[in-house]
Amino acid sequence: MDPSDQKFFTVIDYVIFAVLLAASMGIGLYYALSGGRQRTTQEFLMADRSMGCLPVSLSLIASFQSAVAIIGVPAEIYTHGTQYWFIGCAYILGLLIPAHIFIPVFYRLRVSSAYQYLELRFSKAVRICGTLTFIFQMVIYMGVCVYTPAFALNAVTGFELWGTVLATGLVCTLYTTLGGLKAVIWTDVFQTVVMFAGQLAVIVVGVQKTGGVADVWRKVWEGNRISGLDLNPDPTERHTFWTLGVGGVFLMLSLYGVNQAQVQRYLSSRTEKEAVRSCYMVFPSLQLALALSCVMGLVMFARYCGEDHSDKLASSSRDAMVIYFVMDMLHGLPGLPGLFIACLFSAALSTISSAFNSLATVTMEDLIKPQYPAMTEARATLLSKVLAMSYGLLCLAMAYLTHLMGDSVLQVALKIFGMIGGPILGLFCLGMFFPWANSIGALVGLCAGLVVAFWLGIGSILTRSTRPLPLECSANATIAIQTAFNNITLSQPSGLKRFYSLSYMWYSGFNCTTVILIGLIISFLTGPTKEEDVMPGTLYPLLGKLFCFLPEHLKKKLCCVTPLGQTNLEEQDFFQEPLFRIMICRRLKWDLA
Repeated sequence: MDPSDQKFFTVIDYVIFAVLLAASMGIGLYYALSGGRQRTTQEFLMADRSMGCLPVSLSLIASFQSAVAIIGVPAEIYTHGTQYWFIGCAYILGLLIPAHIFIPVFYRLRVSSAYQYLELRFSKAVRICGTLTFIFQMVIYMGVCVYTPAFALNAVTGFELWGTVLATGLVCTLYTTLGGLKAVIWTDVFQTVVMFAGQLAVIVVGVQKTGGVADVWRKVWEGNRISGLDLNPDPTERHTFWTLGVGGVFLMLSLYGVNQAQVQRYLSSRTEKEAVRSCYMVFPSLQLALALSCVMGLVMFARYCGEDHSDKLASSSRDAMVIYFVMDMLHGLPGLPGLFIACLFSAALSTISSAFNSLATVTMEDLIKPQYPAMTEARATLLSKVLAMSYGLLCLAMAYLTHLMGDSVLQVALKIFGMIGGPILGLFCLGMFFPWANSIGALVGLCAGLVVAFWLGIGSILTRSTRPLPLECSANATIAIQTAFNNITLSQPSGLKRFYSLSYMWYSGFNCTTVILIGLIISFLTGPTKEEDVMPGTLYPLLGKLFCFLPEHLKKKLCCVTPLGQTNLEEQDFFQEPLFRIMICRRLKWDLA
């Protein structure tokens, strides 16, 4: 029987799925009724800065490893081969740079929102523009995250699709609103375990049903799904080592360096050293998550040899093949379908809850508190909870737009981070690394980056063309591949179409560079900022380190050589001193009383 013809959730599957939702709600209720009962914004939004490195690191993984990755990466490997796996190389610099540059700067400034940094470094206008850009990015991305697991549950149970979307969003909104950041982080820990267990179950059963490891390897090798190191420097090639290994670094920095959802977790750590350690601990877990998703895609190919069964689920998307594969593999094994759907929902809930909490934080800290500095703590906490709930409902509306997009969910998600996250990364890099940048340059640079980003993104959608590998699973694949390669070579785009053909993995780097270059040009034209006028602690001496071979007097003229602070992370350094804190309060116009 075709697995798509039967909805096969058993009682055990429903119980497993219900336990996931109940456990997530239970954690939210626990933190709502224990400790300080989320009565202060410090506890609700920052977990009282009391978290250890293990829960923070697992939460960092869960926030990135959404249902989009669990569905999107296997579909990518199934369609295009293992070239995407090279993005694992980007994880190295993509985590080392935040650990040694961004975390120390943010943590020592003792900010609650990453965008408070922008006012300290530039001006209030830059802070507001950065905040609004982040809100726009996350609301759109949440639509993708809510829709993906809802589609999966609809496929395997027959539940009404939009009823499932509503249930996903409401459960997540409730426990985020009740339990604050502590509930979000601890549910992330629980959901990460469920996520890995679900993927592993599908892989083990899939390998067994396909004929064993040797058969899987033979089929994917004959089907040309094992990609070599592609060093083609052409930036329009969708996936090469350079687009993934270098372009991916900028993508990772926009996620793990300056994204409020991740920065908020760093800042919830007990000490700076714990925050840095949590960033290191993310690396092996991210590599494991990537490996599981890629292996799942290979097992899928070994099972179907590139055939497309997505139409049997009333969908033309390649992402639906992953759901079909799961239904096929786990059919007749009570409990396992429930485990995988729980895995998908775990990934989705962790990402969505992180976004809700971070959106409430930036709205409260960057848009509301500066306007109403005399607001009482009780009212501010209540308003933060209302904001978290409001963003939850807004993201449900955005989920409707996701199924209208033609790209895979993975590509849609990464495009969103490249188009909007890239300019935000450029704004922070402009402020942190270039002492001459001023607020006018930052504003014009951000606007220019966003304009170019949307020009490129919309142009790529209107002129979209895909280049999947041939779907043969035999020795004849080599001939088909050569033919396809020749056709591609003869039909290379030119002019503006070539610009639109830029690989989506370069979006972050390209848009980040645009913001920096335009920002510096405008800053020099309008009068560069003098180093002594910059708020202490907001600069990282990157240029001083890069040009360490220059004489000291030249370094002083050419670049910032101001030290970041004490190297002993456990000591109360300059950035913790009362005088510095008063300077920050005055700059942000907080109520010191």
